[in-house]
Amino acid sequence: QVQLVEAGGGSVQDGGSLRLSCVVSTYNLNRCMGWFRQAPGKEREGVAIIYNGGASTDYADSVKGRFTISQDNSKNTLYLEMNSLKPEDTAMYYCAARRPSVYCTWSAAEYSYWGQGTQVTVSS
Repeated sequence: QVQLVEAGGGSVQDGGSLRLSCVVSTYNLNRCMGWFRQAPGKEREGVAIIYNGGASTDYADSVKGRFTISQDNSKNTLYLEMNSLKPEDTAMYYCAARRPSVYCTWSAAEYSYWGQGTQVTVSS
């Protein structure tokens, strides 16, 4: 059974930074993984994805240049470094993993494994 456990959320001021982590058990990180977020009353949206064993990454336009997704295979951990945080980044953040596939995707519906989420709150 694949399990994902996030940590690192919290409350910060506008312009602050946070680093989220996601420890993944019984899963090969060299597949498509991603970070998603969901704010109250809004749909879940993709923030960043990583694939090709960590060699390839992609970001939502709203976070490009501010967020960095990475993975540490030795620790079986996925990270999301978030800098220059804005109030509109406030949301529950989830890490997710796909079953083995030839491609990666932004579609949340195509991810089979999810963590429980960690709350990020940015105040102005």
